[in-house]
Amino acid sequence: MKAARIGRLGWYAIAVLITASPAYAQSIDRAEVEKIVREYIMQNPEIIEEALTELEKRNQAVQAEARSQAILAETDALLRSSDDVILGNPDGNATLVEFFDFNCGYCKRAAPDVKALVAEDPKLRIVLKDFPILGPGSVEAAKVALAVKRVAGAAAARDFHVRLIGMQGQINASRALALTEEMGLDRKKLSEEMATPAVEAVIVANLALAQRLGLTGTPSFVVGDQIIEGAVGKGPLADAIEAVRQK
Repeated sequence: MKAARIGRLGWYAIAVLITASPAYAQSIDRAEVEKIVREYIMQNPEIIEEALTELEKRNQAVQAEARSQAILAETDALLRSSDDVILGNPDGNATLVEFFDFNCGYCKRAAPDVKALVAEDPKLRIVLKDFPILGPGSVEAAKVALAVKRVAGAAAARDFHVRLIGMQGQINASRALALTEEMGLDRKKLSEEMATPAVEAVIVANLALAQRLGLTGTPSFVVGDQIIEGAVGKGPLADAIEAVRQK
């Protein structure tokens, strides 16, 4: 607050100098004004830091508002896609959307937090959106996951997701399809389905949605009109969910 007060007083003093005397106001030129301003800034350099801090705060506020509007505009795509895997209560009174990549170490780190949220909150609905941004293996794994949902149904898709996100090492089509065999699913049908234009279209749509929301990494969570980026832990996610319920 001290820096803000000095800044306001400084500019007020300049205004007084310019306006107090009509004759002086007429005779003062641009060079003199710039000199006064420069001298004031040199004597009070902290106002530069104050101005930059204020500019950053305003930029963040503008970005947050833009994201809120984008989330509102994308409600259907975020919450009602039939291709997404749903965890928890499908009729829950609060929804957490996670954009994830099967090869994302932070997504694997966040998986136990997501599991705990489901276990502890019987009214929570979690939407999982494939966001394969970490290379060809991630795209392949996402296609297998989408094929599982289409061929084997929602329950199998949930089981597949939980198992695959918990696997260590590089995930690709070979490892993902090997898991489907362990689950007793038809690998041939899944291979055929994952190669269809419909599956490709889902991934393209998810990538485009993430771009419109300004997402740049995984995991990224959307709850209410808020975006939470990174493996932040169960606490912040639970707090954001509860805040949505309080609105």
